[in-house]
Amino acid sequence: MHNFYSDVITFKGSHYDFGYKQGELLKKSPILSNREKQWAKQRRRHFNINKQEALTLFEQYMPNMLAELRGLADALHWTMEEALREFGGYYIEYERSGCSILTGTNYMVRNYDSHPAFYEGRYVIYQPTDGGYASIGPSMQITGRTDGINEKGLAMGYNFINRVRSEDGYLCNMISRMILETCANIEEAIALLRAIPHRTAFNYVLTDPSGETYVVEASPRKVIARQANVSTNHFDVLLEENRYRTDDSMRRYNILSDKQHEDLDMFAAYQLLNNEEHDIFSKKYDASAGTIHTSAYLPEERRALYTIGGNRMPVVFDLNQFLAVGNIMVKQIKGVLQYNRPFVNMEKINVS
Repeated sequence: MHNFYSDVITFKGSHYDFGYKQGELLKKSPILSNREKQWAKQRRRHFNINKQEALTLFEQYMPNMLAELRGLADALHWTMEEALREFGGYYIEYERSGCSILTGTNYMVRNYDSHPAFYEGRYVIYQPTDGGYASIGPSMQITGRTDGINEKGLAMGYNFINRVRSEDGYLCNMISRMILETCANIEEAIALLRAIPHRTAFNYVLTDPSGETYVVEASPRKVIARQANVSTNHFDVLLEENRYRTDDSMRRYNILSDKQHEDLDMFAAYQLLNNEEHDIFSKKYDASAGTIHTSAYLPEERRALYTIGGNRMPVVFDLNQFLAVGNIMVKQIKGVLQYNRPFVNMEKINVS
């Protein structure tokens, strides 16, 4: 077992200033140098981007993101094209992930399953002053989010389905950020998911203070929305988009579906996903399918819970409190995983 941590990043201000602040933090962090080494070792390629196309899409769906990207570029002394390629969430492929999500009438609980060596270790609370909703959640690709909740009580998470037959479009992490910052409820989020181009196939799970939950099956070719309280790594309707093997996804789905009928409260649902003995929490880290964090969201209360590793009590964040006082006392969230390589934010890695 090894110790891990996520840094808690809080900010209130304009998108440009937020981008610049993140760029300043990245200059002091090993994240960018570690990723450069990882991609070089695996010979990962940056997909060619059409700068004008990316700019046009952001202008249409989330214009403030361009200001954040400019702030990042200025702080790092990069071109805008470099910032778009690195942080824009458009075209670039990342490690596949697993993930399980269960919702009730007043909560969402989600396991994020992936590879620890690619995990950013950044938990971000941001209140924009130039337009958009405040939100809280773990980051991915710096500007994106793996899951989260916003000030309207809209909570969301996603499940990887397939990257076969990918097309030009946004990745899951940037789509999550768009939803959290521009959508007030489930209906608006579904409309956004139907409008934007998707690079790969994902389930997007949405819940809000109404108590309803929708799973949106989204691929580059089609988007459908259905009411459901359980989501893993397969589509129920767009079956042609599924991977060849869905055995483990179906196993987790069936466990969660059976338990969901017991009308679990939030803490019981959290334990179901986070406690290792229930067989939802995974230790398959080398297969990019190990559980790194468990998140829980309470839409009516605008609260977020987060922990790293299994069989652990979560840290609780109150988004309403942050909006009122503009500060969070927690600066770092610590946890333990059965893995021996650090997150990319923790130390410089050696890649031979």
